[in-house]
Amino acid sequence: MSNKKRIETVCVQGGYTPKNGEPRQIPIYQSTTFKYDTSEDMGKLFDLEASGYFYTRLQNPTNDLVAKKLCELEGGSAGMLTSSGQAANFYAIFNIANCGDHVISSSAIYGGTFNLFEVTMKKMGIEFTFVSPDITEDELQKCFKPNTKAVFGETIANPACSVLDIEMFARVAHKNGVPFIIDNTFATPINCRPIEWGADIVTHSTTKYLDGHGVSVGGAIIDAGKFDWKAHADKFPGLCTPDDSYHGVVYVDKFGLEGAFITKATAQLMRDFGSIQSPQHAFYINLGLESLHVRMKRHCENAQKVAEFLDKSDKIEWVRYCGLPNDKYYELGKKYLPNGSCGVLSFSVKGGRKEAEKFMKSLKVAAIETHVADARTCCLHPANATHRQMNDAQLEAAGIPPTLIRYSCGIENADDLIEDIAQALEKI
Repeated sequence: MSNKKRIETVCVQGGYTPKNGEPRQIPIYQSTTFKYDTSEDMGKLFDLEASGYFYTRLQNPTNDLVAKKLCELEGGSAGMLTSSGQAANFYAIFNIANCGDHVISSSAIYGGTFNLFEVTMKKMGIEFTFVSPDITEDELQKCFKPNTKAVFGETIANPACSVLDIEMFARVAHKNGVPFIIDNTFATPINCRPIEWGADIVTHSTTKYLDGHGVSVGGAIIDAGKFDWKAHADKFPGLCTPDDSYHGVVYVDKFGLEGAFITKATAQLMRDFGSIQSPQHAFYINLGLESLHVRMKRHCENAQKVAEFLDKSDKIEWVRYCGLPNDKYYELGKKYLPNGSCGVLSFSVKGGRKEAEKFMKSLKVAAIETHVADARTCCLHPANATHRQMNDAQLEAAGIPPTLIRYSCGIENADDLIEDIAQALEKI
């Protein structure tokens, strides 16, 4: 029997193997602090000379067990949990990009992430260049600057539903000596493992499919452990030169390529910013992970049926779902997402914003929520909610026209979802 477990088994049993007489389920270490016999023992932890726990703001055993499972699922070397997907993306970028640096990002990203990059991190002195997810390799190459520190994108864009050419973006990033960071929230490691296509760092909003039941907010960062920081030491001094706040430790030298990135993000950023995930929420996420492989299959089946129904309706202007043969991203979907993409699709009702709002008000099964990727079907008008901070030009650049409706198929019966959509369309 192979020692390498298949992904379905990892969902259920990964990250934690109880010993004789230990709890079968991951324990919740609901404690802020941990006791030690001597100050010397604790001092070794503060000096990063020993592994262990002293304060939950930095690390907690429950969180680490769940992060370990996510590492196994994504095929990474090290991982950490954060308080939200926003915190995960912030840490992933800020761990290597500082004031005066530059980052390239796909323009087709979640509105909250766009606002984080374009507004908040811009105030911190980090410049972002936003590029079309459909950019050519030559065009992407022209966007790099001497101070570029990373490239960022989403596997499946929220809510544009575009599919990123992961291999190409990673190849160009590596050609320029920087890592490729990708948010894999919508696809989940069940349907795509970006590290296998060249990605270096994977982020998640665990609030979405990984939890799947709308009970916990969280994020995660998984490092592939393959990017050679030392080969580009001049670009990444934070990882390759002494950290004065830890007695001059050099993260790459001390923890190797496999552990340097996550150790720095934990020991330095989590220490200073404190965007921790609670052990209770980590426990909820693990419960969600145990059924992730079962739920994702149903999400995709429902979305495919709903997309096909909408595609045939004369009241729908267009549908975006890479499972449709006429979709712009159908071929990329077949390459990166051969077993299905996700349960989220986007479409536009004919007649403009007014008709779109009337349609949404008429839905009875799908709820209007600022949420997505849940066991329950929900929908949203992004231009009026999650992306309302963008102007029309920015919306168009992100692939989110003002009439776009984001529809997230849950795991209910697909026929009920279709009947609900049909009756709502009759009202317009």
